[in-house]
Amino acid sequence: MALLEQQYDDAMFDFSRADYGAAIDKLRRLLEQQPDHFDARLALGMALYRQGDYAAAIAEGHKAEQLQPQAQLVHTNLSLFYMKAGDKVKAEHHGLQARIAGWRENMSAPAADAAAEPELRMASPKPPPPQLPDMPWKKKKTPVTPSPPSTPEAPPGQKT
Repeated sequence: MALLEQQYDDAMFDFSRADYGAAIDKLRRLLEQQPDHFDARLALGMALYRQGDYAAAIAEGHKAEQLQPQAQLVHTNLSLFYMKAGDKVKAEHHGLQARIAGWRENMSAPAADAAAEPELRMASPKPPPPQLPDMPWKKKKTPVTPSPPSTPEAPPGQKT
């Protein structure tokens, strides 16, 4: 298993240096030994895309889709491959599937180890301020009650 991971790392190093031919050869050899290596399938499809072989990139993208049909990156890559190949309808279909897959990932429950990382924890409300003791040296103000409106008195001799 460590040998396969070393082969994958070597292929990805070639890919990062834009040596797509060498990366494709190494990824194909790796996939002969382990055909269900998902990351190698995705990388092979992208390397083929970078070389301009869109039909082969689409074929590898669909093989990756068979391994993980709900993966967002699979549909994102397929959308890109189909768009470059000129099939806008299929590109939009896979673009939508990628968006749906992203929504599915956001709907899943957070991992248990996320609670172990305090900087990723959700903010909690601040506790209420502490109650201060009564201050007997201060006088309590009594509320002033308004008096009912008075009617003006009429001067003597006038009738109201």
